[in-house]
Amino acid sequence: MRTIKYAFLSMLFVSFGLSFAQDQEQPTEEEKKPKGHINNNKFRQLYQEMATPNQYRTAAGAPGVAYYQQQADYKMDIELDDKTQKIYGVETITYHNNSPDDLEYLWVQLDQNVRSADSPAPLRNGGGVPIAEQPGGFTAKHLGAAFDGGFKIDYVHDANGKPLSHTINQTMMRINLARPLKSGEKFSFSMKWWYNIPDHTVNRARSGFEHFPKDGNNAYVIAQFFPRMCVYNDVEGWQNYQFWGSGEFALPFGDYEVNITVPADHVVDATGVLQNRKEVFSKEMMKRYEKARRTYDKPVLIVTQEEAVAKESSFSEKKKTWEFKAKNVRDFGFASSRKFIWDMMAVKIGNKDVMAVSLYPKEGNPLWEEYSTMAVAQTLKTYSKHTFDYPYHKAISVHAKNQGMEYPMICWNYGRPDEEGNYSDRTKFGMISVIIHEVGHNFFPMIVNSDERQWGWMDEGLDTFMQYLTEQEFGKEHPEAIKPNENYPSRRGAASKIVPYMSGDQEFISPIMSNPENVYQLGPNAYGKPATALNILRETVMGKELFDYAFKTYAQRWKFKHPTPEDFFRTMEDASAVDLDWFWRGWFYTTDYVDIGVKGVKKYYVTSKPTKAIREIMAQRGMKAEDLPPLVFLAEEGSEDYDESLKGKDVLEASQTLKEYVMDNLTPAERAKMKSPKYFYEVTFDKPGGIPMPLIVEYTYEDGSKETIKYPVQVWRKNDAECKKVIASEKEIVGITVDPNMETADIDTTNNSWPQKQEDNDFDKFKSKVKG
Repeated sequence: MRTIKYAFLSMLFVSFGLSFAQDQEQPTEEEKKPKGHINNNKFRQLYQEMATPNQYRTAAGAPGVAYYQQQADYKMDIELDDKTQKIYGVETITYHNNSPDDLEYLWVQLDQNVRSADSPAPLRNGGGVPIAEQPGGFTAKHLGAAFDGGFKIDYVHDANGKPLSHTINQTMMRINLARPLKSGEKFSFSMKWWYNIPDHTVNRARSGFEHFPKDGNNAYVIAQFFPRMCVYNDVEGWQNYQFWGSGEFALPFGDYEVNITVPADHVVDATGVLQNRKEVFSKEMMKRYEKARRTYDKPVLIVTQEEAVAKESSFSEKKKTWEFKAKNVRDFGFASSRKFIWDMMAVKIGNKDVMAVSLYPKEGNPLWEEYSTMAVAQTLKTYSKHTFDYPYHKAISVHAKNQGMEYPMICWNYGRPDEEGNYSDRTKFGMISVIIHEVGHNFFPMIVNSDERQWGWMDEGLDTFMQYLTEQEFGKEHPEAIKPNENYPSRRGAASKIVPYMSGDQEFISPIMSNPENVYQLGPNAYGKPATALNILRETVMGKELFDYAFKTYAQRWKFKHPTPEDFFRTMEDASAVDLDWFWRGWFYTTDYVDIGVKGVKKYYVTSKPTKAIREIMAQRGMKAEDLPPLVFLAEEGSEDYDESLKGKDVLEASQTLKEYVMDNLTPAERAKMKSPKYFYEVTFDKPGGIPMPLIVEYTYEDGSKETIKYPVQVWRKNDAECKKVIASEKEIVGITVDPNMETADIDTTNNSWPQKQEDNDFDKFKSKVKG
């Protein structure tokens, strides 16, 4: 009889108990037939998608023992012609081959060639007639002659001043070496060039000028203005993918010496340390500058609005040269205008002071004088806390009408009041946010130097995530800027903000792991979705402590180096002991979405009588009641096994078998600690969406109390469609809600509740919105 009982018990668990013990439903006869399949489990290892670790990049996500990177040093003399809006330059590049390879040629980027009159870039996209266009863009596209903004190369010389063989292919120039540049060697060559500066307010160029018709002046924000070396590394070899306009820049680090000649009445600031401050500053400006270096609470004006306005009509015929040096930067940018107001303040970062700086014309006030430099300061503090202490001596925010663009130590930002100086909250927060974002790019990718040409999300996504954290800190540090009892109104970062994109037409959504040139909606793809993913990873999946430690580890491992996506993914797991292959796969490699709901709820009560399911099995086996081992039975409410007297009954009174077990096997002390559940529920959760996420469930009880349980994401590992949970409760459950705080970016909340909530249809919602 012992053998029969235990054999039956084993069979019982297989035939009946699994509905409670595991999520996998019994296979159909068709499914029982043997057949092969590939491993499509969402939790499988990410080895197929990721590059194999090697001596250059370790499996832990850190630089390997053989990691190397090239260096490119620049010496330049630049002249800005304000009358013709042209820029002229002579540069010498010294390229250091630190790789183990001998290089047969060098590749140089000519990014301004994307604006050459014969550039194929404007022809690369299809599309019909837009419903509307801005006048400037329409005029440039259909009414005017094609703007020719490409590089005009006067010469390319070797170190001896002799012509150097070279080949130009659109935005790339190949330097044809007479002999290979061997490992450990360096090579110097020089170029002379010029080009027409574009009006960035017309064609949204990353670099250009804005003309102010009322006073006849121009304000220049200048970058990508010189031929720049491409990256050569262990991942891509030469990163010489053409610049088409969306994919930004992959650049090596180096040292810069740049002399910039402009009209004598212009104000200039740029990447690097100003070498001749006493020559280009007045005595009054020097006094104000020294004061700013000791002022931490508010900006000090170096050039006032009155002084800037007075110069708007000067139009000096004289010239002045501003000299800058920068160590270990990947690029160089500068701004120049006689219209600029200039303010600065000091920010304590670690054990040193960093200058937060703003340049803006009077058209930016009163908004810019109040918030720009304060936003710069907040960015430096928050980003440094989460990554590493900002290593440079300054960070500059420059006003540009339609611009948001970044370079080492300097960036351009939009946000302008109307002509009377009035501005909305949308304009104010838009300006603060873009300043935080662009200044934040100093960290990603100016220092953590990812390949923007290939992986736009590695700088934009990580930066937008950090922007969200900084915006929330700004709201706490500057409550006067925020409405009472509200947080900073971040446009991206919170899980709910990405739902419209992820629930959109799949025909026009690309995986995050796509080249920026090949995505349909660059903003949500490279900025919003990765930022939201990281925010969810921090707040819901990993927890802030584990995430922050791993994220800082990544930043510190790869500062002043060239990381890949695999380096980021591996470091986040290596430093946290959290398996995230399922997360990277779902959020980054697919266009799947999150949708988890409550499929059904069944209520059970403990009973002493064998249920119908048990009786059927006994009949099949020819067994009698005395053949059963000691068992506890659960009767479903509403079934033929259910007895109204079971409701609310103590489990020990409802099951004599259970009572005997407790009395015979537990001590009085153990019995005193026992729970006394009266209600048992089988809750079935389903997952119509493709991305698995932790199952966050809020249970509401009859007395009004609530309990939230977070089931780990692994509940989906053996059944990607649904899982079941048994809840033993002392109180009756009256409501169940999945993702009650909307922290997983669930695209459909209509299936998140039990009992299901009735929601208005779209037409009823529209009527409610426009009522009255």
